[in-house]
Parts: sequence; structure tokens; C-alpha cells
Amino acid sequence: MARTSEVLFVCVHNAGRSRMAAALLQHYALGRIAVRSAGSEPAEKVNPAAAQALAEWGLDITAEVPSKLSTEDVEASDVVITMGCGDTCPIFPGKRYLDWPLDDPAGQGVDAVRPIRDEIDRRVRGLLAEVLDA
Repeated sequence: MARTSEVLFVCVHNAGRSRMAAALLQHYALGRIAVRSAGSEPAEKVNPAAAQALAEWGLDITAEVPSKLSTEDVEASDVVITMGCGDTCPIFPGKRYLDWPLDDPAGQGVDAVRPIRDEIDRRVRGLLAEVLDA
């Protein structure tokens, strides 16, 4: 049996972009990909506007808790998606790194977060196809 690919989404607070991306990939992958998310400086809770934007699509991230990026998270992952975490993301040989420059939803209302969610959704769907085809 083939090993399940692992994807890690990283942003600063692990409360908006990376949480939305992880929820969307988990939803679409249906267990075919292991998904993690973390932040370089995690917030105390998930961004309410990000949670509301995903709730509009039937996804609930309100129970998620932002977590601190660890070396172990990166080591365990096949693909690491960074979303503005800067130089704090450890780099390991043999990992695939992608940087998704996306606006930070911190402090934004849901109207400003919807386009971010939509762009993450577009990128996640493309990533899903790539990872499953690999």
C-alpha cells in the first residue's frame, strides 16, 4: 500500500490562511492526504472572519486551535506551503516548498476574507490534483 502524502500549511498566526487551506484540503482530499497547519507566531484562536467565510461553504474551523510551527511538522511533510511566514520556516532537503503570497486576513471583516478564501480554494484544488497525481 502506498504511503499517504503529507502537506503542511504555514502562516504567521495559524488562524486564517493556513487554517482555511488545511480545512479545504481535508475536505477535498477525503482522507487521501494527511494535512497539517502551523504558525510561526500562533494566535490564541482562529480568526472569526476566516471561520465565517468557511462556514458559508459548510466547513467549521471554530474548534481548531492555532499551533506553533515545529521542526517535526516540516520533517513529516512532503509538501510545505508557506503563506507569509518569512524566514521562520525551517528548510529541509528533499521537501517540496511552495510560497503562496496571499493577503493576511488578520483584522479583516468577512467581506475582505472571502476573496482570500476563494484564492486559497483555487490553489488547494490545484495542489490536490498535483499531489494525488504524484
